[in-house]
Amino acid sequence: MIGASGIDWEDAFANATYIADGAGYPALWAARAARFRDGARQARIDLAYGAVPRERFDLFLPENTPKGLAVFVHGGFWQAFDKSSWSHLAGGALNAGWAVALPSYTLAPEATLPEMTQQIARAVAAAADMVSGPLRLAGHSAGGHLVTRMICDDAPLAPDVLERIEHVLSISGLHDLRPLRLHSMNRNLRLTEASAAAESAALHAPLGSARVTAWVGSLERPEFLRQSALLAERWRDTGARARLVVAPERHHFDVIDGLAEASSPLTRALLDGAA
Repeated sequence: MIGASGIDWEDAFANATYIADGAGYPALWAARAARFRDGARQARIDLAYGAVPRERFDLFLPENTPKGLAVFVHGGFWQAFDKSSWSHLAGGALNAGWAVALPSYTLAPEATLPEMTQQIARAVAAAADMVSGPLRLAGHSAGGHLVTRMICDDAPLAPDVLERIEHVLSISGLHDLRPLRLHSMNRNLRLTEASAAAESAALHAPLGSARVTAWVGSLERPEFLRQSALLAERWRDTGARARLVVAPERHHFDVIDGLAEASSPLTRALLDGAA
């Protein structure tokens, strides 16, 4: 749909169309994830954090006592994928000595975005109850939205969990959801004017003292670059330790690859807060 601004919002959020072999990435991710799970020495699969079928998370544990817990929340415009396509992205933090949890959540149209936010809060709390120490949260695209919602001024987390979060890494995240009401996907998302504003992290102030990184690929669609810059700018204005990192020569589908390697700038950013 083209809005009053003249922007074609269908095109603004189109990723696969502008990426070579974009349609082939889901199968590639699933194959990499399956290989990783097959080789994982300490994996606890399908742990329940709630009563509905998709309220499950996988937990990967290092050989020694974990340094802390990293949580990765997948994307898919809140309508696609589950934890099983992303297991390999636990590799970097796991090899650096961290436990890693990857939750699924109920997708639209079965669930609304406010309901997904509450689900991820329950998943983070359940995983944090199993692993002591500091927390790191990372999410890609829609997952970037969900992890930043964990530290907003209406955060759904209990104070004892919130205070353990030291860094939130939003990778190509969506933080201003108002334009999505002009996209055909809103038939499934069911965002209203009120819920779009309430679920937009950029329209909130952050709670706590966690560092925040908005990480985005330089080859991404302009709207994704805008969304990442907006979060960093708005939250920096509140006094938060927020920053923007534009990864050179990365697009929306390969910008997450570094999470699979302990030595990558992306994993170092997640665990150490440094690019």
